[in-house]
Amino acid sequence: MAVPLKVVNDMPVEELAGKIVLDTNNYMIWRDGHIEVIDSGEKTVHELRQEHLPTSKVVAAVTHIQAPRITTAGRPPGTPDRLALPASSDYPEAVELVTRLYDQFGFDTVDNSPLGDSWRSAPGQPAWIELAHQTRDELIGNLRRARPSGRARL
Repeated sequence: MAVPLKVVNDMPVEELAGKIVLDTNNYMIWRDGHIEVIDSGEKTVHELRQEHLPTSKVVAAVTHIQAPRITTAGRPPGTPDRLALPASSDYPEAVELVTRLYDQFGFDTVDNSPLGDSWRSAPGQPAWIELAHQTRDELIGNLRRARPSGRARL
């Protein structure tokens, strides 16, 4: 799913019921406007999407790699400089699915669950600044270095 977030739910809830939904969205104020529950830290963009799709299993995935790089930057498993991407979800099976997809594309996965922690890889955070140019260990370190930036909660 690559659609801008809206406060008012206009998602196809019934059609996506029971499905794992890969949410590739990043909260961009210039595009999405200010959303108070995200700005205040009450919810992450992906927690809000999970609320919009209560019968789906939302996973934040492919949130910070540009489309062309997903087909060109991958490397075989075990390659020392293999890049990594984060995945966040409240559902382990959703992260498992994304892990298999990332591996097929040639990337390692760093589980950044639950959805409430997806802010750690959001725009402006160290993991975002490095985009898709970090190994698994580097991504883990960048996720740990994330700071709330005015968020009301961690």
